[in-house]
Amino acid sequence: MAKAIMLQGTGSDVGKTVLVAGLCRAARNRGLKVRPFKPQNMSNNAAVADIPGDNNHGGEIGRAQWLQAIACGVAPSVHMNPVLLKPQTDVGAQIIVQGKVFGEARARDYQALKGRLMDAVLDSWGEVGEGADLVIVEGAGSPAEINLRSRDIANMGFATRADVPVVLVGDIDRGGVIASVAGTHLILPEEDRCMIVGYLINKFRGDVSLFDDGLKAIEKFTGWRCFGVVPWLKAAARLPSEDSVVLERLASGEARALKVAVPMLGRIANFDDLDPLKAEPQVEVVFVPPGKKLPADAGLVVIPGSKSTIGDLLKFRENGWDRDLAAHRKRGGHVVGICGGFQMLGRMVRDPNGIEGSVTDAEGLGLLDIETVMEPEKTVRNVSARSVPFDLPLEGYEIHLGCTTGPDTMRPSAIINGIEDGAISADGKVIGTYMHGLFGADGFRGKFLESLGIKGGGIDYRAEVERALDEVAAELENHLDCDAIFALAR
Repeated sequence: MAKAIMLQGTGSDVGKTVLVAGLCRAARNRGLKVRPFKPQNMSNNAAVADIPGDNNHGGEIGRAQWLQAIACGVAPSVHMNPVLLKPQTDVGAQIIVQGKVFGEARARDYQALKGRLMDAVLDSWGEVGEGADLVIVEGAGSPAEINLRSRDIANMGFATRADVPVVLVGDIDRGGVIASVAGTHLILPEEDRCMIVGYLINKFRGDVSLFDDGLKAIEKFTGWRCFGVVPWLKAAARLPSEDSVVLERLASGEARALKVAVPMLGRIANFDDLDPLKAEPQVEVVFVPPGKKLPADAGLVVIPGSKSTIGDLLKFRENGWDRDLAAHRKRGGHVVGICGGFQMLGRMVRDPNGIEGSVTDAEGLGLLDIETVMEPEKTVRNVSARSVPFDLPLEGYEIHLGCTTGPDTMRPSAIINGIEDGAISADGKVIGTYMHGLFGADGFRGKFLESLGIKGGGIDYRAEVERALDEVAAELENHLDCDAIFALAR
């Protein structure tokens, strides 16, 4: 087995994903064969990864592990994130195990399932470690959630079973970091406390020497070693975000030549489709929260993917965004719908089998003459395609349920594996597609923006992600004792 080290947080959203990606890149820079691993993830931002032995289909993993695989310089595998929970409602989620749909469960029922899922986690753990020198593991939530400890598969439940030492991550930006680290030490049972080999502080702003007394206090309460204090990593903003919680903190930024409005759907999925547009110097991407109007000065509205198309469509109307969108179209504005957003743009969405819930029919936004019927089998695959309107190559992936038909599909937006995909309105200003990642194609993005009167496309987006990973790794080398962390792997 490869040696391994695990990062667990004092809470959610403490920056573990970026730290693991940065450490993966730092280890790779040392010539190590390094792999990422996250036993359990909860996110509607999914990526398509290889399923070993199945060349015809892909499987779903968290987008974070896809990014961490890039940091390692390897192809993502479903074994890097064996359990993925995709929230569909406030109390229930779809369960993906080793890339494939396992079922659905409410939160309480899922706790009872965890014992069965540990076998899959440990099986994938063995697969990921095969041929690697080092595996860097990311926990989920916090080990301090001791009320969930007996069935835990994401933090100490995994660490103790796999005998992986743990580095605890505290987030100083949210405040109370001394209490969160010391409190974790206090409430953990001895078996779990012994797994922690030290801690680090993340997201520090300003003069780090001002926290010297804080480090002494943590040492006094815990006796744990500090591996360093990481500053606020500006390069992290150029990396795909995993969790929709970050959308609540996004500001629109300075006004630019083109404003792109994106409604924040309740079950928004794969919103990193917008990242390449955000990277364009003349483009301002504004995520619009519920209760706010779509801005009247937006030149483009993008309706992103959704894990619950009908539910989000109903909320779309409740927010009055349907009226805003109609006004946008009347002004001559452009619209792009991706995956679930594409389905919403049609006349009707039907779910005769109740796959998404009790509401089985919903009237669409009526901007495309199409209709969607949800079907049980999910399409999950990486694709190479070609844009029909611009005759340029595209690359991305599909993760969707449903079959879409109608007159506007006679004007497809792309050709995927020889098959027509998506739809375009008669005036060419409304485009729908099932393909995620289309804006990541630099040539297409440039021509698309040019069609909106904007100069763009001069950015190699994938190279920008690689540079951001290099910058994060360099910062970690400067502020953490990476050698000591790697040396404690076992």
